[in-house]
Amino acid sequence: MPEKKDAVIIGAGSAGLAVAVALRERGVENIIILEREDEPGGILRQCIHDGFGLIRFNERLSGPEYADRFVRKAEDYGIEIQTRASVINLSPDKRVTALTRSGFREYDAKAVILAMGCRERTRGALGIPGTRAAGIYTAGVVQAFVNLRNLMPAKNAVILGSGDVGLIVARRLTLEGCKVLAVVEKLPYPSGLPRNVEQCLRDFDIPLYLKHTVTEIKGDPRISSVTVSALDDNENPAPGSSIEFFCDTLILSVGLIPENELSKLAGIELDPRVGGPVVDEFYQTNRAGIFAAGNVLYIHDLVDTVSAEGEKLAIAAAEYIKTGTLPGRAIRVQPGEGVASVVPGWISGRGDVDFSIRVSGPVQGKQLVIKQNGQVIKAERRRKFSPPEIIGLTLRGREIINNESIQVMIDV
Repeated sequence: MPEKKDAVIIGAGSAGLAVAVALRERGVENIIILEREDEPGGILRQCIHDGFGLIRFNERLSGPEYADRFVRKAEDYGIEIQTRASVINLSPDKRVTALTRSGFREYDAKAVILAMGCRERTRGALGIPGTRAAGIYTAGVVQAFVNLRNLMPAKNAVILGSGDVGLIVARRLTLEGCKVLAVVEKLPYPSGLPRNVEQCLRDFDIPLYLKHTVTEIKGDPRISSVTVSALDDNENPAPGSSIEFFCDTLILSVGLIPENELSKLAGIELDPRVGGPVVDEFYQTNRAGIFAAGNVLYIHDLVDTVSAEGEKLAIAAAEYIKTGTLPGRAIRVQPGEGVASVVPGWISGRGDVDFSIRVSGPVQGKQLVIKQNGQVIKAERRRKFSPPEIIGLTLRGREIINNESIQVMIDV
């Protein structure tokens, strides 16, 4: 028979741990966290650089140190964390099926929290011409090799993509004696945070090629070189712009994808812009009692905000567990001109809402506005807006006009 649980949390990374601890502090006791890895902590376990916790703890912590704060608190509260447990099915009525070390287990939950994180895009998603040579890795895999397994996968490397993980890996490899020949980015601006561009590339004199991409891979059985070409205004390789870099490794840092195979099984509506569930201000999906937080929802820039998001989710989930209901969806929220994504996608209109917004390109000297019925009901001007940085904007309940849809956009 399925085990009855107040809350089943899928994933023991920063989001899942924060939700579990906050639920317990609100009186929810019958909780289990299901984690497929050997240890809790998620991706933080392999992020040994510091910089985590500046907002939450006012300290510079490494990833493992940050995760350990929550793991210890979960253990102190007696929260069950089942590691090496792979969830293989999630039904719309909140039945969770998992393959664990002790066999198949089923759980019927009052609330299910999706905290599965994200995965990396691979070479197969890029379609780069060339041989199928050894020596092609994603940035996260390289980080795990070096930081968790003490393995050095490269002597001379090129990194495709300037995402934050790739930038941090560039610095890490350099410190370990690898020569990072170039970081190549197809956009006209870096896709990682400015501080990482400064600290990981410029401080180590690693060249950054903007509006460039890898157009050919050579080598058999391992990479011997890659060809990098400039891109024209139509994003096609510009004739005569090719540069050949002789290297043994190509590292891909070309974007993260929210991990939502389980969400699809439960019939959860996904936002095609970000790949994560469409949620309301309570982080509830279109399936009542199923919530989502962290990188499974959208790709965050800071782990501190992931933890804060999990705690806000826990307030709503605790209320749902006790009463079986939350305010319904009344107002659709949609991204407009200059905005790539906005979360939540629905609001009830009954109170204040915190929006998480990502712009579609660098913007200077303009303002971020929220419109309803063609009227500006909220505006915030900043010196600049940057795609790598999530923008937080609070809409007060008194500022909402009616139940018509809301648009979030960049305006003059």
